[in-house]
Amino acid sequence: MSLAEWKKEFESLYHRAVTAYGEGRSNPQTMFDDADRAFLKSIGATDQEIFDYVEDGFDSGDPSYEDVLAVTEIRYDYFLKELNGVFPAQFIRESSLPRKTDAVAGISWLPRIIAKARAKLRGELPPELMYGCGGDRPFLRRAGIRLQEFLRVVRDAGPLDEPIIDYYKERISR
Repeated sequence: MSLAEWKKEFESLYHRAVTAYGEGRSNPQTMFDDADRAFLKSIGATDQEIFDYVEDGFDSGDPSYEDVLAVTEIRYDYFLKELNGVFPAQFIRESSLPRKTDAVAGISWLPRIIAKARAKLRGELPPELMYGCGGDRPFLRRAGIRLQEFLRVVRDAGPLDEPIIDYYKERISR
């Protein structure tokens, strides 16, 4: 499937999901059908993660569809190029993540969101965790960083934390 085709399919699925959520289908099992799940799997996504974005977007207007599409596109590219279209054998445990209060370079939350972004790229976030949750978005917004921008920085930094820390510090100081 070409990039343009999957984007068109994703947009249709996303807007159907928003409608379903507005109609009271407020869980992934009732929001998506088997064809939706198969499509999401083909692009490296899960019904739970898209549900989480739909729910937050519907309830608070954040993240926007454009943000969700951009994050999903980065994950899709990583899924195909780095993971050869294969989902991980297991998810990370939430307890393995840095705590929300853990800090690096004096910045609380940064170690946690770096770990979550890496797990998002690898498809290892468990259903109860969300990259771009209600804590992540305000944290990034304070530095003027969008979800997809931060995910790209993490992807490009590979295993190194310093470029990510430096990027965040430069953006927060503007």
